[in-house]
Amino acid sequence: MKIHKINLTNFRIYKGENIISFNPNSERNISLIAGRNGYGKTTFLTSLIWVFYGKMMSEVEDKYRNDIKSVGGYDRFLKTLINRDVKSDYENKLIDKAKLSVEIELRDISIPSIPCKSVVIKRSYDFKSNKEDLKIFIDGLENELTKEVGYEVFINDFILPREIAKFFFFDAEKIVSLAEAKTKEELKNLSRAYSEVLGIKKYEDLKKNLESLISKLKRTGASPTQQTKLLSLLDDGNEINGLIEINDNNLLDIESELQTLKIRSEGLQEKLIREGNAITLTELQEYKKERDLLKNESIEIKQKLKKLLDIAPLVIAGPAFHKLKNQLLAEQKNSTASHNHDSFVDELKNFSESIITSLKSLNIDNELKRKIDAKILKSLSKKEESLVQKVSTAKVLVDFSIDQFREFEAIVDNIKGAFSSQFTAVVQEEKTNRILLTRIIQKIRQAEARQDNPLAQKLREEKINIDSKSATLQTEKGKLISENVSLHQRLSSTRKVLSEYEKNLKIADIDTKKYDVAVLTLEKINSIIQKIKEDKKYSLQKSLLLGLNKIMHKKDFVHDIRINVYEDLMDIDLIDKQGQIIEKDSLSKGEQQLYATALLKALVEESGIKFPVFIDSPLQKFDKYHSKNIIQEFYPSISEQVVLFPLLEKELSEKEFDLLKQNINQVYLIENKINRSVFVKADINKLFEQLNLEDHVYAN
Repeated sequence: MKIHKINLTNFRIYKGENIISFNPNSERNISLIAGRNGYGKTTFLTSLIWVFYGKMMSEVEDKYRNDIKSVGGYDRFLKTLINRDVKSDYENKLIDKAKLSVEIELRDISIPSIPCKSVVIKRSYDFKSNKEDLKIFIDGLENELTKEVGYEVFINDFILPREIAKFFFFDAEKIVSLAEAKTKEELKNLSRAYSEVLGIKKYEDLKKNLESLISKLKRTGASPTQQTKLLSLLDDGNEINGLIEINDNNLLDIESELQTLKIRSEGLQEKLIREGNAITLTELQEYKKERDLLKNESIEIKQKLKKLLDIAPLVIAGPAFHKLKNQLLAEQKNSTASHNHDSFVDELKNFSESIITSLKSLNIDNELKRKIDAKILKSLSKKEESLVQKVSTAKVLVDFSIDQFREFEAIVDNIKGAFSSQFTAVVQEEKTNRILLTRIIQKIRQAEARQDNPLAQKLREEKINIDSKSATLQTEKGKLISENVSLHQRLSSTRKVLSEYEKNLKIADIDTKKYDVAVLTLEKINSIIQKIKEDKKYSLQKSLLLGLNKIMHKKDFVHDIRINVYEDLMDIDLIDKQGQIIEKDSLSKGEQQLYATALLKALVEESGIKFPVFIDSPLQKFDKYHSKNIIQEFYPSISEQVVLFPLLEKELSEKEFDLLKQNINQVYLIENKINRSVFVKADINKLFEQLNLEDHVYAN
């Protein structure tokens, strides 16, 4: 399935009719649509989501749900889609109608029972009547089957399910969230995405419906008292769910506002830098990254120093520590000698007693026997006195056990050996880190505007206010997350109590057969879901490992992949050569994005859906080595049709473009003329020349 043509009419910044055509082939499957910030790259992606899903676009990404919510609902959101000039002309009665539409033509599409060459989807909105309209044409005609199943259902079932649309329309910078999944809720989201891609969601929806039916059947046989208790538990659960939903919505609002404040803060910082004739924003961001890295190193160094300082008092003690060592050695020697003395005396006594016993069996007269006994006892007494003289008379002051003494010996060996060099190295490391950190902080401070500049002072105050708001929102966000954790625990407890209570309910006779069938079906559904996940996880592991090794410049950095699927959670472990798990937090932001990119590619491959992939901000966070791997290994293979939205000379340099050129089918530039954006086809071989000639400056 490929997109042949897209027509945007009066959609936001695209005033009038704007047509863009594609003609990808097996050798050249990549198209570029480039433009400055604010010229309409993100708007273009929004138009595609809207034409396919309409009011259901909120289920594709949280971003769209936030946008719809922030303006007060979908009907109001529709009014924001129409071009401002068209809206203004209509409101001032300069034109009779104000309509917007997005039309998309698909080719090479296979629809069961409907042989066709092309499918055209057109969604439009009339500002005057406030009505949205959706039409689908198959080979130029409306089809009864599409009408019968419903246009929205047809798109979702035969074109691209909205549950996995986010894997085909994505912001390359934002997909890092896939790599950062750590909490239970984030792992649930990852598992949900996995289920959607594998087509398990329908089974899981059926599972939920069966669980609901089983619970309902159990309640039919409850007594009035039991019904009251059940209703109370259900009300508690609904109330908690409601609170969680409110918190989730508030979190989305906060996240959206934080993102806005972050952009404003960075914009003010850039102005401050310009006012101060200091470094560029990119350089400042690099300094801040270096500062954060040095701060983390400082924490690690202090932890190492703390461990060494635990031993330092013993080193400082000097002679006293040496006396302690001699005392412990004397006590250990005394203890050993005493133990040997007691053992030897016992052995001598046993030996003498055995001799005396043996003599009794001989026919010796009593006088001779008495003399022999006396001699043996005398010899034994002398030997015992000799042993007593050898035992140390050291006074016991510490009384260490054998294990404690061995631990003490290990500390002594450490002090005699590596301690001095380790301590010196750590102290030097701390000193170097402190000097570097001080220099970086000074550079950052110097990047701020001059104190005597009134404009800079005003900008600084505004930035401080914005950063303060961000900090307040971050605190509020933390509280909401903490509250949600508590609410989820309460909900889990309530559900457990409800489940235990339902087990004791007697099912009504009339519902027994229904209950038995539902339970049996649920068991089978669970078995099917688990089997699909287990079977598919191995191919996903293989695809993910292959993708990572292709695009990472650290060869064999990730030696193996292990996917853990349990209940409604999914987690992915990266394994190194030693069989140890690589913590994802230890990956750089670029490596995290590489991992997320490889995961996304693997999920797309596992879906089995042949649909074009649209990528905004394609090379954000990547260094030149990873960019090369992404360009050569990822983009040409992720789909039969790939559309990139780069910021030229910033996200895609001329050298990177040359690497990509052999796979590029065509290039469009988004130009802005009097607040209206239009598509202009560019010559692939003269793209950057055209940019320079027409004074297109894409990098800040």
